[in-house]
Amino acid sequence: MPRSRPDVPVPDLTGRRAVVTGGSDGVGLVLARRLAAAGAEVVLPVRNPRKGEAAVARIRAQVPDADVSLRDLDLSSLASVAALGETLRAERRPVHLLVANAGVMRPPDRRTTADGFELQFGTNHLGHVALAAALLPLLRAGRARVTSQTSVAARRGAVNWDDPNWERTYDGQRAYAQSKVAVGLFALELQRRSAAGGWGITSDLSHPGIAPTSLLAARPEVGRARDTTGVRLIRVLSRLGLAGTVESAALPALLAATAPDGGGRFYGPDGPGSTAGAPAEQEPYRAMRGAGDAERMWRLSERLTGVSFPAAAPDGVRPLPR
Repeated sequence: MPRSRPDVPVPDLTGRRAVVTGGSDGVGLVLARRLAAAGAEVVLPVRNPRKGEAAVARIRAQVPDADVSLRDLDLSSLASVAALGETLRAERRPVHLLVANAGVMRPPDRRTTADGFELQFGTNHLGHVALAAALLPLLRAGRARVTSQTSVAARRGAVNWDDPNWERTYDGQRAYAQSKVAVGLFALELQRRSAAGGWGITSDLSHPGIAPTSLLAARPEVGRARDTTGVRLIRVLSRLGLAGTVESAALPALLAATAPDGGGRFYGPDGPGSTAGAPAEQEPYRAMRGAGDAERMWRLSERLTGVSFPAAAPDGVRPLPR
């Protein structure tokens, strides 16, 4: 008898506005489609407009009445993040769901963002920090659920506090793991600060396990001209049922974004090694648990990005009822 595929029941999201980064393919595209199918208005900030338009077409092919639109965003540029923040704030619409899903993984050599940060730390973590700060009034107005996507790589990761931008030595895998530890530290600190300051924001974490996404595939923008051996192996394992699919890999983030209860929770696949399976709540990885490290990462992130998170009430945006 064939094994049933895992799934997540998604509540009615009519009247909710969702912002999903990395929604032009892979896990982000699945998330955008599922949220749109539940009635949410989905905003996809994308770096590549052509890929974004193709993603919108794919969503509408499966969800004909989907309310989905594109905005410009390059997470590796703080100027681009600030511009998106200005655009969405000018629209004066509360944001009810923010899924920080976009990321890059293991460029073949050390690369930097437009602002000089190591590419993985700058894109996966700092870009999303700046985005959360830019959208803070809208997130507070929507009493938003913020879901940050980390990785199983963070399980054995650590922050290179003495050289977070890997300027003295560089190890692509360790730098990637650090970026995902930073994501976890920041997300859990966001939950603590929101609860203490009455911001009304709920912050949770998820990880997709292992699935054949584009992270290790050919990506000219990170200097990778061809698929890695790793992604070819993952595709084989996925076909054999030993790794997840793109559809199943999206479920932990979907659960984090829409589960009835949230706040400082961590979701991932429940199979062996947490590489595949049904989404379930898990214990945050050891490197993410320290409140002192979380506060240190928060301060470092604010300093590097030049953003801040004031506790003042949002100005000029009326909260919608939940």
